[in-house]
Amino acid sequence: MPERFQHPPAPVPGVSALTLRVWLNDGAEIALLDVREAGEFGEGHPFFAVPVPYSRLEADALRLVPRKSARVVLLDGGDGLAERAGARLATIGYTDLHVLDGGAPGWAAAGYVLFQGVNLPSKTFGELVEAAFGTPHISAAELRRRQEAGEPLALLDGRTVEEHGKMTIPGARPVPNGELALRWSAAVADDTTPIVVHCAGRTRSIIGAQILRNLGIPNPVLALENGTQGWALAGLPLERGSGRGVAGPVRARPVDRDRAAHAAAETGVAALSEAEAQAWIDDASRTIYVLDVRTADEFAAGTLPGARHAPGGQLLQATDQTIGVRRSRLLLLDDEGIRAPVAAAWLWRLGYETATVEGGIRATLNLPDADSASPHAAVQRIEADALAGWIAAQQSAPLLLDVRSSQDHRRVHARGARWSIRPRVAADVRLAAQQAHSPLLLIAPDAETAATAAGEIPPGTVSSIHWALEADWAAAGLPEDSSPNRPTDSESIDYLFFVHDRHDGNLDAARRYLAWETGLIAQCAPDELSGFRLPTPSPRSA
Repeated sequence: MPERFQHPPAPVPGVSALTLRVWLNDGAEIALLDVREAGEFGEGHPFFAVPVPYSRLEADALRLVPRKSARVVLLDGGDGLAERAGARLATIGYTDLHVLDGGAPGWAAAGYVLFQGVNLPSKTFGELVEAAFGTPHISAAELRRRQEAGEPLALLDGRTVEEHGKMTIPGARPVPNGELALRWSAAVADDTTPIVVHCAGRTRSIIGAQILRNLGIPNPVLALENGTQGWALAGLPLERGSGRGVAGPVRARPVDRDRAAHAAAETGVAALSEAEAQAWIDDASRTIYVLDVRTADEFAAGTLPGARHAPGGQLLQATDQTIGVRRSRLLLLDDEGIRAPVAAAWLWRLGYETATVEGGIRATLNLPDADSASPHAAVQRIEADALAGWIAAQQSAPLLLDVRSSQDHRRVHARGARWSIRPRVAADVRLAAQQAHSPLLLIAPDAETAATAAGEIPPGTVSSIHWALEADWAAAGLPEDSSPNRPTDSESIDYLFFVHDRHDGNLDAARRYLAWETGLIAQCAPDELSGFRLPTPSPRSA
């Protein structure tokens, strides 16, 4: 059996909440990584914390914090998980690691706010944008009246195509926010047709509408108040299962290119030459993200070697899913000179140092290879056709541990399997293995998840470790169960019910979510808002 468990390196030093607050405001780069799982993170975390759950620690850290000498602070629930995470990150080369004393409870004990929800900076930014620019909106009732009256309007869904397909406002056309600057004109009949942008709640409706308004297009532009949730709360039916997708390639218009260049020039976006961009990339003292903001299909067809895909609309909506280092640099790419400068302008307003480069994806730049090698020893998979025979050949019944998502386990799982997740694997195996030194079979979604889970188990706990897919188990004809209430909600630390329930027809959850969004600014301290670069709201728009 391959060696999976190693003694940790030297302890990671602690940092007080007060010192961390100073660091967050000292002007230098910093990554504040919350290593708890999604459900725990979403129930309360510091404003600038970035989710890097321990279950995906190494892969997410390498993606979100690519410069291993960056200053990193880890936080947990005050239970020692951050120290474990720090030891793991040290073994893959991170050198400036710290742990927040007392974790999230320590932050709260120091008198600082723990924020509920996800994507806090981006969500708060949307509320600030509405106040700063006086973004006009339209109610669900008024939109419905205009539709029924046959009044001309273009209704655009600014979310991803996948979200659009699940539910949308009837008749909406999917044009993700990152595509609006390029594709808006193809959606309207003339320069007088009103445009309405919607999302599921507020942020992307506001940002999408304001993207177009700041470009100075001639059409009236409105944000749908409270998105699909507001529509449902008004008692109106949503369209589900839309098969509409983003239209094919469009030809970039010179007038839109000029508008995009003007929008970027109005902010602090740098337009770099290839030599200047290469100097940014080669600067070992700064963290840089080189991001292709076009669609997934365009990215797959070809991009600058080494660039990462980050569609512009989602990059604004959920910046912390791509960028883990505060005050880092962003170099944005496209192939037509419209989408990248517009996204860069809005990311500059979010507080980042942003730039475009002459030539976009065609620029001659040398990017370092991304460090994505797994530090975990591989675990042998048992294929479906061998699974029943392997089980029968064991001297004792294998322990079954399901390390898929908690909600997948609820829907269906191997009979007798216990749900677990990487932070709890070692304890769960010890509990299950009290009676016998048995083989362990992990039911995992992929080889990497199996390997990370296996890496938590000290040697000698079980006789062997293998893994299989749930589909392997089913294909082998082995018995399955479902458990709609197990693991319990409190045990399902990987799932944030607060966010997801609003999409399942739960109107009370939708009301709570909208109240959360509109209440964000009031929870923020001045230093948490000081990094945004927005005009002061006028008395009329405030």
